[in-house]
Amino acid sequence: MTHPVTSTELSTVAGQGDRFSVVVTIVDGGPTLEACLDALHEQAGTAALEVIVPFDETVGYVADLAPRYPEVQFLPMGAVETALPAQTAAGQHELFDRRRAHGLAMATGNLIAILEDRSIPRPRWVQLFVDLHASLPNRVIGGGIANKDPGWLNWAVFFCDFGRYQPPFEACVRAYVSDVNVCYKRSALTDTRELWSNRYHETTVHWALQDRGEALWLSPEPTVDQRRGRLNMGGLLVERFHWGRLFAYTRTRESTMVRRTVWACGALALPALLFWRLLRQRLRRRRVATFLWAAPAVFMLLASWLAGEAAGYLTGRS
Repeated sequence: MTHPVTSTELSTVAGQGDRFSVVVTIVDGGPTLEACLDALHEQAGTAALEVIVPFDETVGYVADLAPRYPEVQFLPMGAVETALPAQTAAGQHELFDRRRAHGLAMATGNLIAILEDRSIPRPRWVQLFVDLHASLPNRVIGGGIANKDPGWLNWAVFFCDFGRYQPPFEACVRAYVSDVNVCYKRSALTDTRELWSNRYHETTVHWALQDRGEALWLSPEPTVDQRRGRLNMGGLLVERFHWGRLFAYTRTRESTMVRRTVWACGALALPALLFWRLLRQRLRRRRVATFLWAAPAVFMLLASWLAGEAAGYLTGRS
């Protein structure tokens, strides 16, 4: 890996050749972050690799990793104000969004990828994205996501969040790709800078690009392994509620109260339908046993997310 070029504006650096930037969003930190950085260190390929790790004072200990990873650019953000306390699920998510935005603003590559530290890239992950972008016109390419934790709650979270990205699947245009494993051509981020310069929201950026005719491509080749360790249901339900509320806020910021009320009513009626869609997805793949094992938790997590969505629609706040 090479030392990154210092930049304060995404649009100021051009012609970087094969430079490939990776913004690693700290979510768990600690050993999880180290495992992600170790996996990036081991990437083989032709691209000059720039790894960026933004961190605020709530995870200030990350600065201590710099001597171990001299090739990584650790970006201090100092104190970051959040709408809700940083200790809450909503406050944490806002910090994730702001870390991503800060990292994207500093990235210098002609290709720019985003990972969460929970997403451990497999060998040749970088080179696979480089090859895909060289062969496809799509400016947004997402990769596969696999679960590597055996617990039933881990599987439940995985099915709710990433089941649609689980390999094997056919590479094709999709309505969604995930910000835990996505790579952009630089122009896609330059064209949407006003949408993410403060907080990066995956859906806001991707919906705007789709409205402009952009097709999102999903490939199973550049896969990451999702690791969350031991989980507890209470924490997950709170997390889901606040993340669902944030999703509703990003979707309806300019909508009327009437429309938001209609969407809120719809969200409250959706848990059974979404559960059936996940089950049908598993049936089509003939991989249903693990899903049925985790099914009670899946339904509870879906219900909590949708309750959060309804709250977000009705209040118009994240």
